[in-house]
Amino acid sequence: MAPRLLVLRALGLGDLLTVVPALHALRGAFPGHRLVLAAPGALSDVVAAVGAVDALLPASAPGRAVPERLDWRGPPPEVAVDLHGRDAHSLRPLLALNPGRVISYARPPAPAWREREHERARWCRLLRGHGVPADPARIGLAGPRAPSPAPGAVLVHPGAEAVARRWPAERFAVVARALAADHRVLVTAGPGEERLGHRVAALAGLPRAAVLTGLPLAALSSLVAEARAVLVGDTGVAHLATAHATPSVVLFGPVAPELWGPPRSFRHRALWHPGPGGDPRPGDPHGPEPDARLLRITVPEVLAAFDRVTSGAERDGGQPT
Repeated sequence: MAPRLLVLRALGLGDLLTVVPALHALRGAFPGHRLVLAAPGALSDVVAAVGAVDALLPASAPGRAVPERLDWRGPPPEVAVDLHGRDAHSLRPLLALNPGRVISYARPPAPAWREREHERARWCRLLRGHGVPADPARIGLAGPRAPSPAPGAVLVHPGAEAVARRWPAERFAVVARALAADHRVLVTAGPGEERLGHRVAALAGLPRAAVLTGLPLAALSSLVAEARAVLVGDTGVAHLATAHATPSVVLFGPVAPELWGPPRSFRHRALWHPGPGGDPRPGDPHGPEPDARLLRITVPEVLAAFDRVTSGAERDGGQPT
């Protein structure tokens, strides 16, 4: 049996996509190991598209909590890597398996944790501190296996896990109406966001058929990969657009794009206004009201950003950066 390397990242879609560079780095550093990722089972299609993971071990907990235990079978893993959190709490379910080697911010020779660091860079720096070369720019996914249900459409995704990261539906609708004059516009909505999606479409004068809900993750990935462009808040769909090099306009509020945003590129435009006096400190990304910084983003800003990212992609011939 090949030695096994177990990685813990039992979080959501966006969280998974920010550790794609770290997963590739581990694959390269341990080519003879079977790389097992402990993550939610619902992410299996995206995990397969990463191209660095041999097996998915379903693992999750409510919110952003750490799973109490992992359903690991067989002998202890030769290597265990904590890409879930920064302290002994997230390391606990891995230590319970008695791994031979541990890579974690909670174990030396780990570098110091930095509060203000992009999520992709954070985990690559951890690996480098343990002697594993890692490039945070290696962010791409393999192309979807199935064709898009609507190639070339402009996607408007108004939802987000928390209200703090949701730009007002009325503003999304104004943008969608303007874009619909020249593009096929579709509104996407995740679980629990159906009413929001239909409200945006109705306000924009779009037909009910323009709202796509209940898409399996593989279909959503295909849709984003072949979209003309994506308008979205700080949520998993934004990270899908980054991974597929699809032009995107991403609206940030509580958290600055320098911590979770797309790479600097003509393909992506991250809009964000800091607090009074340029205060860069993050707000509450799980708050019950739209963040004040998010509300400072205007409709004309969004439309101008959309023009920039789409015209830039046209000049590039539609090729990934």
